[in-house]
Amino acid sequence: MQSISAILAAELKKPQPHVDAVIALMDEGNTIPFIARYRKEQHGAMDDTTLRTLAERLQYLRSLQARREEVMRAIENQGKLTEELSLAINEAATLAEVEDLYRPYKQKRRTRATIAREKGLAPLAETLLAQARDLPAPEVLAEDYVNLELGVESAEDALAGASDIIAEQISDDADIRRALRPLLRRGSQLRVKAATEEDSVYRLYYDFAQPLGRLAGHQILAINRGEREGILKPSVEQPEEEARITIRRRMLQPGSSANALVRAACDDAYDRLIAPSMERELRSELTDAATEQAIATFALNLRPLLLQPPVKGHVTMGLDPGYRMGCKVAVVDATGKVLDTAVVYPTYGERQKEEAIAALTKLVQRHGVTHIAIGNGTASRETEQMTVELIRRVGGLSYMIVSEAGASVYSASPLAAEEFPDYDVNLRSAVSIARRLQDPLAELVKIDPKAIGVGQYQHDMPEKELDAALGGVVEDCVSAVGVDLNTASPSLLRKVPGLTAATAKNIVAYREEHGAFRSRKELLKVPKLGPKAYEQCAGFLRVPESALVLDNTAVHPESYTAAEQLVTLCGYTLQDVAAGKLAELPQRLADIGEEAASSATGVGIPTLRDVVKELMKPGRDPRDELPPPILRTDVLEMKNLQPGMKLTGTVRNVTDFGAFVDIGVHQDGLVHVSQISKKFVRHPSEAVAVGDIVEVVVLDVDEKKKRISLSIKQA
Repeated sequence: MQSISAILAAELKKPQPHVDAVIALMDEGNTIPFIARYRKEQHGAMDDTTLRTLAERLQYLRSLQARREEVMRAIENQGKLTEELSLAINEAATLAEVEDLYRPYKQKRRTRATIAREKGLAPLAETLLAQARDLPAPEVLAEDYVNLELGVESAEDALAGASDIIAEQISDDADIRRALRPLLRRGSQLRVKAATEEDSVYRLYYDFAQPLGRLAGHQILAINRGEREGILKPSVEQPEEEARITIRRRMLQPGSSANALVRAACDDAYDRLIAPSMERELRSELTDAATEQAIATFALNLRPLLLQPPVKGHVTMGLDPGYRMGCKVAVVDATGKVLDTAVVYPTYGERQKEEAIAALTKLVQRHGVTHIAIGNGTASRETEQMTVELIRRVGGLSYMIVSEAGASVYSASPLAAEEFPDYDVNLRSAVSIARRLQDPLAELVKIDPKAIGVGQYQHDMPEKELDAALGGVVEDCVSAVGVDLNTASPSLLRKVPGLTAATAKNIVAYREEHGAFRSRKELLKVPKLGPKAYEQCAGFLRVPESALVLDNTAVHPESYTAAEQLVTLCGYTLQDVAAGKLAELPQRLADIGEEAASSATGVGIPTLRDVVKELMKPGRDPRDELPPPILRTDVLEMKNLQPGMKLTGTVRNVTDFGAFVDIGVHQDGLVHVSQISKKFVRHPSEAVAVGDIVEVVVLDVDEKKKRISLSIKQA
């Protein structure tokens, strides 16, 4: 049997020593971002996505091995574990295969076959199933098993019981199930009927049939939800005759008098036992695949959303629109600190709208507001029109519609209550909206990723798997950007690899008691933050106030000596690094030679390259290199749209069937997958990502249904 690391190496197409190193690092408690960034020499510079795939498969293979051992112990306790069976279990590549092999030995509830065995009919079943050529007629054999005391009243009773035993034996045969799976996956289709006459969002599936291999993930999830709500009745139509023939070919021995009885038992095994079981298995496989794809799409969308470029250094006004409760207003300074709050009522009438503009004008002038962030929820359109009127009168302002997905969840959370104990829930939401424009990552990490709304059917996903996948994305994004140790909230700090909710709170408490951190090393004074946690988190934390410039880079403290040696080797000083005077560093390094520099500094070439990159741009934010978000000064309405118009928009969500693009009209337009690229794309994510700025052409506008069809490829 192959070792787990050998299997992983083959699957990931990576050298086994690198896989072994990753497994050892994970078992030592190292986080994936730390391994990805600071142990490249040991694993051949695998990226964080590959490392997470490795971690998931490692967990599965270890669970598989544990189940193998559990099953073998259970069979051995029955005294039925043979060398051949032991080998088959050890070679089983999936949990399903292990369960197939265990099926005949599993404790069953009382079945027709167990009742027949209790009546002493097992030997008759074995004789009939052997199908010897010289076998007497089954009716003759059955006469010997008539036993009134055991409830076998006639030869017919005996044969019926023997047939039940044979059918269960066929159903429990691992080889038969292994042979049927590809046939059923290939030849089955999902048939859906309506369980109601009423119209619903599931009307598309009221009379629906599709081969299993051609079902899209979003279709499977929609059908599952419709079934749960009692609106749809799905079933798997299997290639029944082909399945029966497959079973007969494996079980029938020609030339025996028992052929007809065994053939009937084969058909009974399929119809009564195998087909329902395989339908459940096929439905489960479809759901698992759709779920996996949906979680992957969610994770794929979440990453660029979190890494949206921040709009830094500006006093920002957040507007949380509303009708009955009015529009909540919060002004925050360039660091996100709340300067002022208010509530205005622009939707109550023309007089109240004028009063709102006057109140907002005072706030803009008092605090020097330059940007306005407007939540995209209820009353957003009216709030945007008021904002445009404000901009026309005041000047020097621009605005952006911000997704407020999850803002209400955050506002009502204990975290928000702790952060803003003096503000009511609605004003907290306005603060969150303003900060989302300033630094999306720092604000969105406070919200459960499931509430951010960039996936499909996220509420139908298994919570544990979804949380693990999205938690991994958040951790990777936070570690890619880095976190300012002196300004980060506890919510942001707890997402730093190596830190927990408790140590994040302790860092903030230490900061409040002792003032700003002056170096990374000072972290070791924080209660309950030991050497291991320091090793994991230090490289991802930035200290701009430190006298040592390396404390404001992604260079890990363990590589400080090597970085200083490299700087000296290339004829510079750390003061030159701080002043950004290393323009010729790559050329000087090339003159020395990477291998020579690696040898002189004692670090591997991948680490050396990372150090050079950081020295060139200390304190850089990788998000600054992305296209800036679109800030607007005028309003566009749905009625202004005409087919053929060319517009610029921001991708807000990517699904299996297309991408939703915000073109500034309060209704995201859909770019169907067929309109995304002139090249063939299997999935929209191959061509676009959340946060991308794209040119689109309007194809169609349906004001009544609030639908906008767009095309990227025609732009």
